[in-house]
Amino acid sequence: MTNRRACLLALCASLAGEPLGALAQGAPPRLRRIGFLTGNARAQVDAQIDVLRQELAKLGWTDGQNFVFLEPRAAAGRNERLPQLAAEVAAEKPDLILVVSVPATRAAMQAAKSTPIVMVAVGNPVEVGIVDSYAKPGGNVTGVVLLAEELIHKTLQLLKETAPRVRSVAFFANPTNPQVTPVTLARVRADASRLGLGLQVVEVSKPGDFDDAFAAIGREGSESILLPPEPLILIHSERIAAFAESRHLPLFMAAPGGMLPPNGLLSFGPSWIGVAEGTARYIDRILKGARPHELPIEQPARFDLVVNLKAARALGLTIPPTILTQVNDLRE
Repeated sequence: MTNRRACLLALCASLAGEPLGALAQGAPPRLRRIGFLTGNARAQVDAQIDVLRQELAKLGWTDGQNFVFLEPRAAAGRNERLPQLAAEVAAEKPDLILVVSVPATRAAMQAAKSTPIVMVAVGNPVEVGIVDSYAKPGGNVTGVVLLAEELIHKTLQLLKETAPRVRSVAFFANPTNPQVTPVTLARVRADASRLGLGLQVVEVSKPGDFDDAFAAIGREGSESILLPPEPLILIHSERIAAFAESRHLPLFMAAPGGMLPPNGLLSFGPSWIGVAEGTARYIDRILKGARPHELPIEQPARFDLVVNLKAARALGLTIPPTILTQVNDLRE
């Protein structure tokens, strides 16, 4: 009976994703190791991990006890660094890798071909060929995604409603994200035309490009600015917002609300708490034995609309009641 009981304990431990020792002998469970690769800045990564850690705790995962986050690798908007950073993550033999951005996902797929990869708010993975479909992703990648073009589409509509007299918009784009940028620009051009807005595409591929971008906006005379959820651009959003404020231009962001600079006007994007909840569920299931190709991809269910009334007053704008009723975060 003793041997049979030991076998049953071993089976239960395997199904629960915990080693036998943790159940039979009270020994600490094996630490599961989670890598993190992103195109964002390190400060953004730390904030995201803090929320994710709280969501994992609700599912029984305690950092330092039964899992640990490995040192995050953050490219800080420099996509050319991602292959090397991905190789560093893979070399640590993690049980699972979290990725943020399409270039980060591709780099992780190349560096860790069999390690489970969970996307964290990555845009349009089917359209850019990362996964086969949302229902059946295939391969070793799944996770929570956002439809970037839909996000930008909604933000452009909000721009037109909030600032109806604006006749043109400058849209920042990063050409070093070639799988995403052309698709995004095609949709933005169509949406801007439909809304009667002139569109200026401003390309930036490194920090040194922003001064030239500002000069180009000044020459063109664009009357507003829209930022996509692109790491390089979001990292420099405060710099862009300072320029926008100096030119009396409303700044809109298609990104999570926490990224709106103090002098930005409006942002629309997925709730990071909602994204973290979904990501934690994927981590939990994979560490307990599920395979990524078995897990359908999720889209965010919650979105945050942030409006800055102080910025609106400075711009001489009155926020329509139809927008105010949708606001999650109203800043004075």
